[in-house]
Amino acid sequence: MPELPEVETTRRGIAPFIEGQEITEVLVRQPRLRVPVPDDLAERLVGTRIGVLTRRAKYLQIPIQPVAANEMSATLLWHLGMSGSLRIAKVGDLPKKHDHVDVVTASGYVLRYHDPRRFGFVDWQLDDEALDKRLAHLGPEPLSDAFNGKWLYTLSRNKRVAVKPFLMDNRVVVGAGNIYAAEALFMAGIDPRRAAGNISRARYDGLALAVKEVLAAAITQGGTTLRDFVSGEGEPGYFAQRLNVYGRHGQPCLRCGTELRRITLGQRASVFCPGCQR
Repeated sequence: MPELPEVETTRRGIAPFIEGQEITEVLVRQPRLRVPVPDDLAERLVGTRIGVLTRRAKYLQIPIQPVAANEMSATLLWHLGMSGSLRIAKVGDLPKKHDHVDVVTASGYVLRYHDPRRFGFVDWQLDDEALDKRLAHLGPEPLSDAFNGKWLYTLSRNKRVAVKPFLMDNRVVVGAGNIYAAEALFMAGIDPRRAAGNISRARYDGLALAVKEVLAAAITQGGTTLRDFVSGEGEPGYFAQRLNVYGRHGQPCLRCGTELRRITLGQRASVFCPGCQR
C-alpha cells in the first residue's frame, strides 16, 4: 500500500505538470472504485483550473479553481488505496488495463489514475475539512513542528498498547505505517513490544526525531518499492535498498550482527533487533 512518502513523492512528481492548468476533458473508464466516482466529476471539472496540490496524511488534495468569479471553488480528495498510482501521460498515450480515470489539461498533459484492485477513490472533499470524517480525526503531520516527543509522551500516558501499533495509529501521527514505524523504532533503539505508557519523555524525543528522519529519507529516495508502486513520473521508489529491519527477519542486524526477529503486533508483522532495541 502506498504510504505517506509514496503519496508525497506522487504529489511532487505530478504537480509541475498540472498545477495552474485548465481542465479540458475528464474520462471515467471505470466508475466503480472503493467509493464510486462522483457522477458530476466531469461536469464540475471541465473548464476549471488546477490549484496548488497539497497532501493530508495519505490523501492528495487537488484544489479546483473556477474560471467564472461567481462559481465556487472545490477540492478533490484522491486516495491511492492498496495498488493505485497517479501518473502523468500525454494526450494520445493509449490507456493500459486498470487506467480508470483521466483528467486532461489544455497543455496536453493527462493526470491518469491506475488501480488494479480499485481500493482507491477520488471524491469531493467537504468545504470544512474539520467536518470531513476522512480527515477530521487525523493526528499531526510527522514532518511538522506539531509532532514531537512531548506530543507522543503526553498521548501515551497510561497506554498499555505496544509502542509500535501506538505509533501507527493515525490519531497519534499520520504516515508512520508498518515499514516506517519499524525503521524509526530501530533507529531510536526501542523494542516495538514495549508498552507505550512505559517509555520516557527522552526516548520519545528520540523516536519523534527518528520518525522525521526516516520519512524524510524515504521521500528523498522516492518512496519504498512495494508491489507495483511507482511515482507520478513512472519511477519506482528506492528506499527499500536502505531498510534496516523491515523484511529482513532472520538476517543479521546491520548494526550489531544479532539475528533479526519477526513477531506479530496488532495483527501486523514486525521485525526488530533484540540486541539493539530495548
